[in-house]
Amino acid sequence: MADFLTALNNIIWSPALVFLCLGAGLYFTVVTRGLQVRCIPDMLSQISKGKKSEHGVSSFESLMISLAGRVGIGNIAGVATAIAFGGPGAVFWMWAMAFLGSATSFIECTLGQIYKEQDRDTGEYRGGPAFYIEKSLKHTKAAPFMLVYAIVFAIAMILATSYFLPGIQSNGVAAAVENAWGVSVGWTGVVLAVMLAIIIIGGIKRIANFASLVVPFMAVAYIIIALIILFINFSQIPEVFGLIFKSAFNLEAGFSGMLGLAIMWGVKRGIYSNEAGQGTGPQAAAAAEVSHPAKQGFVQAFAVYVDTLFVCSATAFIIISTDMYKVFENESEDGPVRYAGAIPDGVAVGPGYVQEGMNS
Repeated sequence: MADFLTALNNIIWSPALVFLCLGAGLYFTVVTRGLQVRCIPDMLSQISKGKKSEHGVSSFESLMISLAGRVGIGNIAGVATAIAFGGPGAVFWMWAMAFLGSATSFIECTLGQIYKEQDRDTGEYRGGPAFYIEKSLKHTKAAPFMLVYAIVFAIAMILATSYFLPGIQSNGVAAAVENAWGVSVGWTGVVLAVMLAIIIIGGIKRIANFASLVVPFMAVAYIIIALIILFINFSQIPEVFGLIFKSAFNLEAGFSGMLGLAIMWGVKRGIYSNEAGQGTGPQAAAAAEVSHPAKQGFVQAFAVYVDTLFVCSATAFIIISTDMYKVFENESEDGPVRYAGAIPDGVAVGPGYVQEGMNS
C-alpha cells in the first residue's frame, strides 16, 4: 500500500500539476484584474453580511466550515514538511501560492454558488465542482465528457473527504498527542472518531454551528501563541524573513541549489493548506445563503489569506526563529541532512517541529 500511494502521489503531484495550479492562479488574477488585492474591502464586508436561512448557512458559517478544513494539519505539519524538504524558501512560495490561489478560490466558490441545488429530502443547499462541471457545459457538445468527468470527480471527492483527508488530519493529531503526552494513537483515533460522528450526523447545520464556535478560537489562540514567541524572539524577525526571501531565490549559501525544490514544496504545501483549486472549498461555499454568488466568492477568497498568510506564517516563524528544524536532501528523511538546526534527534518531520519550537 505504501509503494502504491507513493507512486500515485508522484503522478498527482508532478511538476505538471504544480505549474498548472500556478498558471490557473495567474490566469484568474489577470481576468479578475487583481481581485485578491482590489477587492479586499469587499471580502471583509461580506463576512458578516450573509444571514442563514432554512435552506442555507450564513456566509460566516460557510467560511468557518471551509477554514475548519484549511486551518489544521496543513498549517502545522504541512509547513514543517515544506521547510524540511524545500528549505526556508518554500515559505515564500507558499505565500505566492496564497496570493494567486485567492483568485482561484473566488472563481471556484462563486461557481459553487451559481450552480448549487436544494437537497430533495432536507431542502438544504448542495453544490461544488461535481455540480458545476456537469451543469455549466450541459448544452454543449462536451456535455457527455463533462458528465463523466463530474462523476469521476464526485467519486474522488467522496474517497478524499471520507477517508484520505480525515486520515491525514487524524494521523497528525495522534502523532502530536503521542509526542506531547505519550497517549496511544489508537485511543486518540477512537476519541476523534466518536467526536466526529456526533458532529457530522447532525448534518450541515450542526457542522456549521460547531465550526463557528471552534474555528475562530482555534485560529486566534494559535496566532496569539505565535505572537508571544515573536515577541520573545523579536530580534530574530529580520533574520527569519531575510532567510526566507534569500532562500526562495537561491541567494542563501546554505540552501543553494534548492530553488526548484523550494518552489515545488511551497506550491504543493500551499495548495494542500489553503485548498485553493482543490475543489473542497466550493462545497462549503455552495451551502451558504447569499443574495449574489460573488459575495460568497469574496468570503472564500479571504479564507485563503487567513489560512496561509496568517496561520502558516505563524508556524514558519515558530519553527525558523527557534531553529527547530532540519532540511533534508532527496526529499526524504532518509536522505542526507543539509541543515541540522537545533532540533533534537529523533523528532520526525511534522507537528514535532512546532512542538519543539514552542518547548524551546
